[in-house]
Amino acid sequence: MTAPSDAAAVDTGPELVITRVFDAPRSLVFKAWAEPEHLVRWLGPKDFAASAVRIDLRPGGAWSAVITSPEGNAYGMGGVYREIAPPERLVFTFAWDEEAAERMLIALTFRERGGRTEMTFRQTGFRSVESRDSHRGGWNECFDRLPAYLAQI
Repeated sequence: MTAPSDAAAVDTGPELVITRVFDAPRSLVFKAWAEPEHLVRWLGPKDFAASAVRIDLRPGGAWSAVITSPEGNAYGMGGVYREIAPPERLVFTFAWDEEAAERMLIALTFRERGGRTEMTFRQTGFRSVESRDSHRGGWNECFDRLPAYLAQI
């Protein structure tokens, strides 16, 4: 399934690619991204808490979430789903809830690897290398949290 084009998210600028292998079937890793009750448990850097996760999992459907730092600072984010192909692929736009925020695109692919799942995360649309590198740190901390959660479900 593919959604109409979202002109606000451009596929230009520096690119962020992260590949991780999880000791879980790809249907479960996909579900961790696609269902609010799962995403809320691991989204956000180390020591952040996620809340208000909303997912309308269909092409053109919106998603949103809030992550809160240990100091109590809340950061909202959201976007629109462009492509949904369970359990292989998920594509959606991403932007922080702030004026003049970058409009980015995230594409996830999930591949079976002998009972494990190789997830490739690709984010494009950064205005600068600094912004990309900031996201690299945040996403890696999210993905560091994911294996422990996957082992629980």
